[in-house]
Order: sequence, then C-alpha cells, then structure tokens
Amino acid sequence: MTLLSSTIYFVLGFLLAYLFPRMPGILITRGKGFNVNFPPHPESIPLTPYLTQRVLHMRMFYWLGLVAAIIPLAFGLISLRWGNVPFGFGLWLSSGWFILSRLQSFMGGPKPPWTLDVAERLQIIINDSKSDDSACCNFSSPEWLLTGVYCSVCSKELENMPRPDLGRKRSDGFFMGFIRLLSSDGHPMFESNSKNYDTDLGQAEE
Repeated sequence: MTLLSSTIYFVLGFLLAYLFPRMPGILITRGKGFNVNFPPHPESIPLTPYLTQRVLHMRMFYWLGLVAAIIPLAFGLISLRWGNVPFGFGLWLSSGWFILSRLQSFMGGPKPPWTLDVAERLQIIINDSKSDDSACCNFSSPEWLLTGVYCSVCSKELENMPRPDLGRKRSDGFFMGFIRLLSSDGHPMFESNSKNYDTDLGQAEE
C-alpha cells in the first residue's frame, strides 16, 4: 500500500467517524414534520412548550452521539486488527476524540448548547409571561432571538441567552448550513455578555 493510498484511507475513515455520530441530530430534526410548530430559520421562535420540548430533544440527540460513536470506534479497532490499518486508525482516532470531547463537559470543559438548565429557564419565562406580575408588560409575548429572549411587544430583554441551533432547516442552504453546524457543533453564533448567565450555565445539570 502506497503512502498516498494510506493517506486517503485514513482521511476517509476519519471523516466517516466524524460525521456518523453527528448525523442523527443534524438530519432527523430537519424534517418538515419535526418543525410544524416553529417558524422557518432564522426567524425568532415564540416561547411555547414545543420550544422547551425541542431543547430537550436536541439535548437527547447530543448525548446519543456517544452511543453512535461506539460503532465507528468498534469498526476501527476491528479494522486495525484484521483489516485496513490506515482506515481503521482514522475511524478509531476520530470517534475516540468525539467521545472524549463529549465527556470533557463533566470535567469542567465547555457545556453542551442544549441543557436541562436552558429548558428550565425558557419554561420559567413562559410561566412568568402568563402571570399577572409579568417582568415586562401586560401583554408579554417572549420570543427567542439570536442574541437572547425578548418580548415582541415591548422589546425588553428577558434573558441574555444566545440561541443555539434548534434543528430547523437552515436558510443558508443545505451545504453551507451543514458546514456551519459541523464547525459550531450547534453552539450559538453569539456569546452571552452576562457573567451570571455563564456562571449558572456552567453549573447546569446534564
């Protein structure tokens, strides 16, 4: 086997293992039937129980990636022992790195873009908007914009919480949207300016 062919097999194995555990969260949620209760991307999303449920669904897909990563990891180890070594090493290296990157959130690393804490914050805002003592106005209608949660009636910021990817079909097209999602791993394109929010999110229950 030549150096060129070995390199090609390694890169192929690496890319396959890189994409495989991310595909369920990227593809399954983009279906039309999965988004009937949401406006098209990138429009703001009204805060409803459907949105809270979507955050929990995205959180589930995020952690199911660990289970999916076991498949290319196992095939990589098998290929290292009995098959194409460069291909197997690419599979093993990429899937192993994916698993480590997911597990590092338990050891002080970056937190997932979708957490139980985020879902709880959204639900608290929904409950507050329906109460008599609303935080903004008498006709509170909270929406999740790119940079945070705002009232669509009085434009008051209700939560400094940048919006992560929520599984909608992206307006920038399949290819560019796919590249953007792979590079960001679903994290918001904006950073929060609130130190309290960052601190609380770091303590979120996973």
